[in-house]
Amino acid sequence: MSAPLAFYEFFAGGGMARLGLAAGWTCAFANDFDPVKARTYRANFPDAADHFHEGDVWKLAAGDLPGVPDLAWASSPCQDFSLAGARAGLAGGRSSAFFGFWRLMEGLAAEGRAPRGIVIENVSGLLTSHGGADFAALGEALAAQGYRFGALEIDAQAFLPQSRPRVFVFAVREPPPAHLTGESPFHTRAVRAAALALPPHLAERWVWWRLAAPPSRNTDLAALLEPDAAVGWHPPERTARLLELMAPLHRARLEAMQARGERAVGAVFRRTREEDGRRVQRAEVRFDGVAGCLRTPGGGSSRQSIVVVGQGGVRSRLLSPREAARLMGLPESYRLPSAATAALHVTGDGVAVPVVRWLAAQLLEPLLAGAPARARTA
Repeated sequence: MSAPLAFYEFFAGGGMARLGLAAGWTCAFANDFDPVKARTYRANFPDAADHFHEGDVWKLAAGDLPGVPDLAWASSPCQDFSLAGARAGLAGGRSSAFFGFWRLMEGLAAEGRAPRGIVIENVSGLLTSHGGADFAALGEALAAQGYRFGALEIDAQAFLPQSRPRVFVFAVREPPPAHLTGESPFHTRAVRAAALALPPHLAERWVWWRLAAPPSRNTDLAALLEPDAAVGWHPPERTARLLELMAPLHRARLEAMQARGERAVGAVFRRTREEDGRRVQRAEVRFDGVAGCLRTPGGGSSRQSIVVVGQGGVRSRLLSPREAARLMGLPESYRLPSAATAALHVTGDGVAVPVVRWLAAQLLEPLLAGAPARARTA
């Protein structure tokens, strides 16, 4: 059996990338500055004392990182790339944490310890932020350190009943083998547009990573929910208020389900929309068996609700932390913070575990399995 591949996990949160990489990998270093996420990481990984560092990435130096990693994984803060944020781009206050990470990668390279591979995971807005200038800046940083790079846009709903599109930029120093390059269903229109917009010297460094589609998903949202009797439901007046927030299209969608007379489970998200020049809050429902993208619970509108339609009328409730964990592919044994807000903060700001596992099995491991760097783990 070959030695495990060694990796660093930056902005690790609750360690979801580590869970996805699984047994063929060993974590040599992990970091996050958020105390809630740090406590969650420690609660789920008994060896955290050996490699986990709680603190600002800007306060780390290359000398704090052990050995030579096969892979560095970075899920840097995404708010400034997100359509929900101010789209300040790589210069934004939170997304600029990326440069704290990249400063460490440059330091490792100066010491001859550059990672063989790098994964940068972020929201899809990374591809278009500032008209593509931020994605080009990322490419410049990678190319300056001798990396070839390419991007895949993967929606977690290919694996889980949650709509969660994310971009995964994978960069390597060695020339990629032909069997790992080519067409992929994850070369979305946005990925292709971002690649075509690169200047010639970066286009020469671009790689079209081949990643096959996974087998068809066989679970839906209803299958991941707690039994009705085990959860608390909204009082009728709160459900009525939720229905009042629905635009005619969404109300008609719900009424059509009621008319069928069968049990139907829907996911509801509250959003602010502009209508007739006014910003109004709307509740939007979907009955396709998929939840909307989980978010961190910064306010009441960011928590998803569940509606159940049937012969007994319409009932509603909030999505529970354990249900959110299932929608991220976390095992039942995963230890969540006891407070709902903290638990939803961890899950809503993570990376879907089965997506990481598929990426690792189909691309990262075949490419990096030869001659692992074997960074020390203590």
